[in-house]
Formats: sequence, structure tokens, C-alpha cells
Amino acid sequence: MTKEIGTEDFDCEIAGHSGLVLVDFYTEGCAPCRMLTPILDEIALENSNRLKIVKIDAAANTELAARYRVSAVPALLLFKGGQVVGQILGLKSKKDLLAWIDSQN
Repeated sequence: MTKEIGTEDFDCEIAGHSGLVLVDFYTEGCAPCRMLTPILDEIALENSNRLKIVKIDAAANTELAARYRVSAVPALLLFKGGQVVGQILGLKSKKDLLAWIDSQN
């Protein structure tokens, strides 16, 4: 399952993690964001040995959203060793997300 985090958890959960971390910036009122949630939960469950997935409410964590230039949601950022290695916007299929993750690794 994906984990919900906020600004106070960010450094520990992302910057302090040595492996791959996929961050889903979303908002509550975003229909594509809600449609993406079960896809990300499935990916997290199937890839827990190589990938950590966390969710950040962009509306509640505006400082983080601004820091990473999130201007639309859903915005997915892939971190490796605490650094952004990729970013995509919008609702994607599980197949497309896995291909994107693999291409960034």
C-alpha cells in the first residue's frame, strides 16, 4: 500500500531513503488522482522489494509542491538516493507507469 506523508515526514521518507521512491502529488478533489490510487497501491504491493510509493496532498503541503514545481495533479516524481530522477503528469496506466519507472532506474 501507499503511505500518506506530509512536509514533516518528507526528509525522513524520501531524502533519507537510498532506493527508489515514487511520490504522488495529488489533491482530494482530483478525479484522475482518485483513479490513480488503486493503480499505485497495486504497483506498491507487487514491487515492495524495489520501490517505495508515498502520497502527498499538494493542497495541504503547498511548500513541498512549490519546491518541486508541481503545478498540476496528479504529478508523479521518482526519487533515487534523495534526488529527483524523473517526473510525469496525469493519469497513466499501470503498464505505462512501470515502463516509466524502469526507464528511470
